[in-house]
Amino acid sequence: MSIKSQKANMKAIYGLVSQDLSYIFGERESGPNGAKKQFHSKSKAFLRALGNDLGLKEFKVSSNYAGIAVSGEITLRGTWPDGSGVYFQLSQRLGDKQEFVYSSISHMKDYSSGQNQWMDADLFMVQDYETVLEMLLALRSPAAADEAATATDAIFNAGVTIKSDTKPEVVSRHAA
Repeated sequence: MSIKSQKANMKAIYGLVSQDLSYIFGERESGPNGAKKQFHSKSKAFLRALGNDLGLKEFKVSSNYAGIAVSGEITLRGTWPDGSGVYFQLSQRLGDKQEFVYSSISHMKDYSSGQNQWMDADLFMVQDYETVLEMLLALRSPAAADEAATATDAIFNAGVTIKSDTKPEVVSRHAA
């Protein structure tokens, strides 16, 4: 997916988390045009492309709609060839300040490795894809992080998406 498409997805995701996704106003909200469904659909597309842009060797994008009182969450979990990994979750938080959680992981089934960190959703409002990439790439091992910074610069200087030597493998996709 192009950087332009990723920025458009960021804008759409920000617009969706800026409204109340936790209350279902009837059948239409659950239907094909419902805001909660759009949030999950846009977020899954964004995270799949993000996994490729991060150069992950292996990744999984999952979606949990949860109940009517919450937005649910969409999660990217993946590892780089060096063995380090990333966990990034998009969901709507209670309160005025919207943030997304991310942390490092050491393998695909790691649910407790790194300390949670918070990404301000305003990065999505201003469509700052480069900063999102940099924040997530910083979770890599130090030597790999330096290499990743060079790759990030190349992505934005060339205006094209660069993939790692190893094609990422989608481990599983959960149906909406």
